Amino acid sequence: MAVDSFFEALASRPRREILAYLSAQELTAGEIASRFAMSAPAISRHLSVLEGAGLVSSERRGQYVVYRLNKDNLVNTLTGFAFEICPKAGPLKRESRRLARKES
Repeated sequence: MAVDSFFEALASRPRREILAYLSAQELTAGEIASRFAMSAPAISRHLSVLEGAGLVSSERRGQYVVYRLNKDNLVNTLTGFAFEICPKAGPLKRESRRLARKES
């Protein structure tokens, strides 16, 4: 998954709202569309961008397509990006945990 497509997907407010809805539960495309005042094709394009960025996955169940949030991809990409721009954050966080355990 390219980091650029990941952040391009997050740049859209409707896509962030879709991710928020999917963080609570799996939803069909119709259930997602019912929460927005936009056309079904527009929702489909947003879902396609999110899926292409690895943020959501879909599964056909009968006549419905169900979408779910790929939480691991979201967390791993954000964490990887944060460590890329702040490489010392990882060792500092581990050191602070070690010191906290020592003081307890």
